[in-house]
Amino acid sequence: MGDLLDALGLYARLVRARVRAQLQYRGSVVIETVAVVIGTFFDFVVILILFTNVPRLADWSLWEVALLYGIATLSFALTDLVVGHLDLFPQLIRDGNFDLVLVRPRTTLLQIVTRDFQLRRLGKALQGLVILAYAVSQLPIAWTPDRVIVLGIAPIAGAVIFGGVWVAVISVSFWTVDANEVANAFTYGGQTLAQYPMNIYDRWMRRFLAYVIPTAFVSYFPALYVLGRPDPLGLPQWLQLASPAVAVAVLVAAGTVWGFRSSTWPMCARTSASAAPLCARSTGSRSRSSAAPSWATSGRTAPASRRR
Repeated sequence: MGDLLDALGLYARLVRARVRAQLQYRGSVVIETVAVVIGTFFDFVVILILFTNVPRLADWSLWEVALLYGIATLSFALTDLVVGHLDLFPQLIRDGNFDLVLVRPRTTLLQIVTRDFQLRRLGKALQGLVILAYAVSQLPIAWTPDRVIVLGIAPIAGAVIFGGVWVAVISVSFWTVDANEVANAFTYGGQTLAQYPMNIYDRWMRRFLAYVIPTAFVSYFPALYVLGRPDPLGLPQWLQLASPAVAVAVLVAAGTVWGFRSSTWPMCARTSASAAPLCARSTGSRSRSSAAPSWATSGRTAPASRRR
């Protein structure tokens, strides 16, 4: 527990430092955030256009789908804010800089997720929150304390699910040259799938989203409980309350995959034969860039341009 609190404290300090640095250019932050809000809103425009042609989507009304959209978008925005820069991780593997992460006295994942923090990503969270709030105001929901709790927990549990999936699939970078496309298919693609009701998809896709990549637990099951409607797929009702448990399970699985592979990652000093050429090129480029100049090893005086 002490190590966890220490890691969270370090994360908070690093994030504060990055926020202070970005706030030195407040105009830029505002412009970029507004641009993200506008760009993200076009995803919802697609839903509006869809409902101009059909009155209901698989027995879901516009504002019921908007509820799904708001939960999914807010969940993914929180994930993107915290770990979205995992997109840069494959580059660390390719250029050999992940070796530098390994030798530092901190957990590797903490170092990776604190390499960047962009305030503009709050724009996506703001847009999702606005759509979610407006959808709730338009729906005839019979509010009870348990429904309020489920709706409040849903974006947090969804963010943890998306984060766990992101960490797990980006770990493919340990085995492949570039895993960004694989990761994007499950993260950004998973967000899009979660914005719509599961019963519009084919059976194999529904099973995949419920039992393999549990995107259905991000918005679909919590929305069913909040709306008080039966599952059109006939699945057990307890699944509508299982999002927090699924989030914990996904987080544990992702941590296991990342921890196992990062702890056994072959650094250049002990790399495998198949990875040796890449490692040699990586270390070679670094050694050439960091090698001492000829005048420093020959005993000659440094050139005037070097002495200035």
